[in-house]
Amino acid sequence: MRISDFTMPEVRLLLAECNFTNDEAALFLLRAKDTPLEVCAEQLNVSVKTVDRLHRRVKDKVGR
Repeated sequence: MRISDFTMPEVRLLLAECNFTNDEAALFLLRAKDTPLEVCAEQLNVSVKTVDRLHRRVKDKVGR
């Protein structure tokens, strides 16, 4: 399942319950809008490799 497949109530619940760091939460919100990882890296002002690492941590915390 992709993060963009979550409903907005699910997104809000996961933001509240998953104990995301600020960077993870920002990435989670961008991915909920189906933003590509390369664009996320630009918007977060980090490398694609950093976004990839954050994305893996977000997916681990979500548990899907």
